[in-house]
This record gives sequence, structure tokens and C-alpha cells, in this order.
Amino acid sequence: MELQDILREYKRRCGYNNKELAHLFGVSHNTVCRWLRGEIRSIQDETAQRISHILGYDIQAILQGQAVDLKRPILGHVKAGYDMYLEENYLGMEACTLDEYEKGDFFLKVSGDSMLPSGIIDGSLIYVKATTNVNNGDIVVALIDQEVTVKIYKKEQDKISLVASNPQYPTRTFNSQEIDKYPLHIIGKVLFCKNIY
Repeated sequence: MELQDILREYKRRCGYNNKELAHLFGVSHNTVCRWLRGEIRSIQDETAQRISHILGYDIQAILQGQAVDLKRPILGHVKAGYDMYLEENYLGMEACTLDEYEKGDFFLKVSGDSMLPSGIIDGSLIYVKATTNVNNGDIVVALIDQEVTVKIYKKEQDKISLVASNPQYPTRTFNSQEIDKYPLHIIGKVLFCKNIY
């Protein structure tokens, strides 16, 4: 992976422009432009350390083709069902690739079988991107009052439905008043599931 690839992905993911990247990394606007065009392939140690700190991993090792041990936290449990209340229990760290590291934010351990037909089984880990920007059909992690659940997201007009892929579980639908009352919050979008045996 090249420096320009690392920086382009970070820029895309965070929505920064070149001037904002330059300010964040403590370099000139021209330097950032040259990095992004691939005109500069190396980086000074001090700058590399600063960028590594911001990105959360050692970019020098990646630029030199070395394997980097990347991990994201397992922040607790999520119910593939209903009636499991939010517990922020740090459960450890889980390895991920650079691509996964850059796209998502955390893992949650699944309890229950309401999402079994979607391949999300009891005891598996789901990898989540923290976002409220989701589309119909996305598998999301939702917070309803203090209850946290993983379900398929459906929105129609002023209603949001959380749908289990297992037909043995009911769909829960919330109108705009109920969304505010409970409240209902989308915590993030599920990117993939790791089944742990």
C-alpha cells in the first residue's frame, strides 16, 4: 500500500479537503497535494509519527510492506432478539485488516438468533461503522431507550421498522412520536459478521 492510498482513504472517510489535511498533519498544502498525486513516496519520521498517531496505526510499517497488527475494540453485547439492555462492557480487542480498520469502528458480540438467516449467529462478532446515515435494507445496531438490538432497517414516510431476518421474531415499528418518546437511535451499520467457533 502506498502513502497516497492511505491518505486518500483517510480523506474520503473523514471528509477532509487538502488544506484541512495539511493543518491536521502539520505540513504544507503543497506537501499534501504531492503526497496524494504520488510524487512523494517517503515521509519524515516525525511527520510519520504524527500521522500514525492520528490514524491509529503505524504507517511507516505499512509503507515498508510489513504486517501491522491492527485491532478494534469489542465494546459489549448486542441482542439478536429483543429485551437486552445496553451494557458497555469492554470485552477485548479483535484483529482486523487495514481495509476493515479504516471502514469500521468497533465490534459487538451477538446474543440470540433473530438474525440467523442473515448469517449472524449467537456468539458471533459484528463489525460496526458508527453512523446514523443508513439505508433501507441495511443491518443496523439500534438503541431503543436502553435496549440495544441488531436488525434490518426499514423506513417508510415517518415510520421506522426494525425487522428480524428470523420470521419467528416480530417486526417492531415506531412512528415519529415513538421515535422521540423512547427514544430510538441508530448507533451504526453492520459491515460484516465473524462467526466464532
